[in-house]
Amino acid sequence: MILTEQPQQIKIHKPLLNGIASSLALIFNENRYSDKVLEKLFKQNKQWGSRDRKFVAESVYDIVRHFSLLTHLAQTKNNYWFITSVYFVLKNIELPAWPEFKHVNKEQILEEYENVRSDFNTFNSYPEELAEVCTSELGKEKWEREALAMNTLAEVVLRVNTLKTNTADLQKKLLAEKIETEKLKDNENTLILKKRANVFSTAAFKEGLFEIQDQGSQQIVSFCKPEPKQFVIDSCAGAGGKSLALAAMMQNKGRIISMDVAQWKLDELAKRAKRAGAFNIEIRLIDKPEAIERYNEKADLVLLDVPCSGLGVLKRNPDTKWKFNKATFEKTKELQQQILNDHSGMVKPGGTLVYSTCSILPSENEEQIKNFLQKNNTFVLEEQRTIYPSEGFDGFYMCKLKRK
Repeated sequence: MILTEQPQQIKIHKPLLNGIASSLALIFNENRYSDKVLEKLFKQNKQWGSRDRKFVAESVYDIVRHFSLLTHLAQTKNNYWFITSVYFVLKNIELPAWPEFKHVNKEQILEEYENVRSDFNTFNSYPEELAEVCTSELGKEKWEREALAMNTLAEVVLRVNTLKTNTADLQKKLLAEKIETEKLKDNENTLILKKRANVFSTAAFKEGLFEIQDQGSQQIVSFCKPEPKQFVIDSCAGAGGKSLALAAMMQNKGRIISMDVAQWKLDELAKRAKRAGAFNIEIRLIDKPEAIERYNEKADLVLLDVPCSGLGVLKRNPDTKWKFNKATFEKTKELQQQILNDHSGMVKPGGTLVYSTCSILPSENEEQIKNFLQKNNTFVLEEQRTIYPSEGFDGFYMCKLKRK
């Protein structure tokens, strides 16, 4: 739902409109990711103030999130100026008397907005192919509940880096930089921003006192229950958000091997680990089978946060839903099973394997574990849990297996 009843007192400038329209063209015509597009746009327009950047970023993400509704109302999929004008009508933002807006019929747009309410997937902007898969796997009622939740804006969640500070001290330091936060009741080492802000420019971030990490992602690390003296492998580490959280929980003791197939992600992890003061992390590129085989039956804990559809994190990555297709989805599930089979051998007898995704679909989660256990009788299921977006944060699945 993007309709705003109260008039929005915003003055529109053409450079900002050009920025929004050009960003949308890159996202939808060239399959780029919103965050990368905006990052480049802001680097090219350093003269824009924080208010302008906020307006552009929020507009782009909101339009991407509600794209099929807006294109339905605009009756075009590639006139991004006109699509943006429809968005402004729904946000009750006054349009300037420019030639580009002379064909905008506000009354007609609002009338059709009401008419299309009965079409759930169009009104809430979910592509037919994605909605079909989700309805089949979750059921209509659960899918519609989660679909509505995933169209809301994600909270900015900070994980306090306990290797360098504590929650109370970090709150004070951020407040001194005019950033207000509140503690999360269920996690003493988590803060939520009261108002969105660029936390990356703060001294606290540069000193490595926190990382941005959703509460659901943090719960996966807590679910692992790593201990300070253990040998832990984060086998699909990416840029290392969970590796850093593991290091903090292990108090910089023991040993963490962070592995991935992408060197650029591991390079980013190395920078983040240095900033965070996480010195028990070792980085390994998976460039050949031996990179995995060398750790056969050696790890106390192996975390497999596998590639997935990403449907649990649409709040913060709304463009993911427009990139979804069944063929890629099926290939991703094949890759998940392959990773489970290939990487599970690193768990030593008596050790723990944790499989996780940022998806809420059973075919990527419970069904993958069921298939794996049918072929691997050396593992037993201990616990599994799904966090849904309707609970307030991102959606995740986590499962704990014990090796006999």
